Amino acid sequence: MRFPEDVPALTDGTVTLRAHTSADIKPAFDVCQDPVMQQWTTIPVPYEWQHAEQYLTEFIPSGWRDGSSWGWAIEYDGRYAGTIDLRPGAGGVGEIGFGLAPWARSNGVMTRAVKLTLGYAFDQGWERVIWRAYVGNWGSRRVAWKSGFRNLVMAPAHGVARGVRKDEWIASITRDDDPEPQGHWWSVPVLEADGVRLREFRSTDAKRVAEACSDERTQMWLAGLPSPYTLDAAESFIESRQEIRASGEGVTWVIVDPDTDELLGNVSVFDLRNRIDQTMGEIGYWAHPDARGRGVMSKAVGLVIRHAFTPVEDGGLGRRRLALFAAEGNTASMHVAEVNGFTEVGVERSASPTRDGRFLDTHCFDLLRTD
Repeated sequence: MRFPEDVPALTDGTVTLRAHTSADIKPAFDVCQDPVMQQWTTIPVPYEWQHAEQYLTEFIPSGWRDGSSWGWAIEYDGRYAGTIDLRPGAGGVGEIGFGLAPWARSNGVMTRAVKLTLGYAFDQGWERVIWRAYVGNWGSRRVAWKSGFRNLVMAPAHGVARGVRKDEWIASITRDDDPEPQGHWWSVPVLEADGVRLREFRSTDAKRVAEACSDERTQMWLAGLPSPYTLDAAESFIESRQEIRASGEGVTWVIVDPDTDELLGNVSVFDLRNRIDQTMGEIGYWAHPDARGRGVMSKAVGLVIRHAFTPVEDGGLGRRRLALFAAEGNTASMHVAEVNGFTEVGVERSASPTRDGRFLDTHCFDLLRTD
């Protein structure tokens, strides 16, 4: 193909994919100064002017000419906003790659660009398009999810960036797949009432998480927690909350004091992808010692119940039934269930392990949306 004459322009009326021009060198250079771009891509660091010049005037044109890659400039709001490319492979399978300017993010620009590119690939006879990103690149993963990529796996040490091996996420979409999100990527809305606020976890909550999960009572009732519970464990816990949201498995809130924003506890709704019943969910929680005896957890669970029973189309979790489990002797947890209208429906004998090797009975509660 000739460049730029044969580069097809693709547009949906909001985003346009076109051939790169020399006028794109300056904005492309600026985009590649972004720390986020440098963190998640393989561009040279430091990124210098000649890198942008070579990429746009040599690498991209040669890719079109020899068929090794097809790269477009993304134009949005009358400006160069980034680059997206397809890399053909054998057997009708190829890969997609993309990068977007910070100013254009969170506007659906890249999702539109990806869908335009997928349409072109399938029109050219491709059977499957593969997406890859380093683990932790949640922005790229969300674009892939919104564009219909599926069957995500994590490949340890599969990628290389500047000589360093990194874990990768890999997903794909076929020509016959619906280019729409599969499953849920749950949001974490702020919930607030009666002097209690629930919000998304932040990295700055780690110290208080470590304090709460090192507490003797918390360790006693949650035998699966690491012991000792370190700051690293707290940071890993906070990072893992992203995964359960993105996978559709659940939603976790940190309970905070509305005046100080200090962590008081944690409450989650999980098991939202239950293989047997995807209309149910399970509630779990723990409290920082500072929050005990103040009714904080009962109020927080009440807020989460209302959100869980709110229909998905209205921003909730669309649950029909909620379950809650408490070990024999954990009277505080059982009190939270009872205050919020849960009904004890049975006891699982010797189902709750303890750190000293014993197994306690588990009290089972449930709550229906119609209760």
